[in-house]
Amino acid sequence: MAWPSSSSPTSKSLVLLCFSSSLEYLLGDSGAIIDINQWRQRYYSMYGHVEKLAEEIKKGAASVEGVEAKLWQVPETLPEEVLSKMSAPPKSDVPIISTDQLSEADGLLLGFPTRFGMMAAQFKAFLDATGGLWRTQQLAGKPAGIFYSTGSQGGGQETTPLTAITQLVHHGMIFVPIGYTFGAGMFEMEKVKGGSPYGAGTLAGDGSRFPTELELEQAFHQGKYFATIAKKLKESS
Repeated sequence: MAWPSSSSPTSKSLVLLCFSSSLEYLLGDSGAIIDINQWRQRYYSMYGHVEKLAEEIKKGAASVEGVEAKLWQVPETLPEEVLSKMSAPPKSDVPIISTDQLSEADGLLLGFPTRFGMMAAQFKAFLDATGGLWRTQQLAGKPAGIFYSTGSQGGGQETTPLTAITQLVHHGMIFVPIGYTFGAGMFEMEKVKGGSPYGAGTLAGDGSRFPTELELEQAFHQGKYFATIAKKLKESS
């Protein structure tokens, strides 16, 4: 699944990059193709929780006229022997993105699970390899969003996205949070719900809990909201 080069006539698209913990989806996690922008969603997902969110975010992005989202994943850093002991499921066939491809996107949505209140090391390792893009400011001015999965309500639903923002800041990217645009869903008190004004989220618990309908609705909203903002920024440039 090759992404068109910047010189391609079809490169005027919106690319969304999404990453998840075992399986990093770049809806970018991810590339998405649009008449106006490029949007990539990339994610990393070890057990599939972030992947579920990424799929809904992709649907939300695709609901915006002229936008087609694609999912990408970042490279796994753990050896198969270790993944096996962790009972991690097989990786998906979602294409793995390279750091060079990030500059082709007009917007990035990054998704990952938490590790002690911060993004998983696999995703951090990928971002650590973007020094070349930083030196040339290839990502400066691009909109970016964050979504995530944590083990519990107090396991990083706010600190995970908060600490991840530093990566965007050093690249000069424009952080696009969902704020309270999800409406009543942001104030749900009767049901356990992940997510925050920073972005969509879910609670994995012991691994057996997967995103609820409300959490998936919030993910869809984030995809649609982000794609709309990214498209407006592209059109005004």
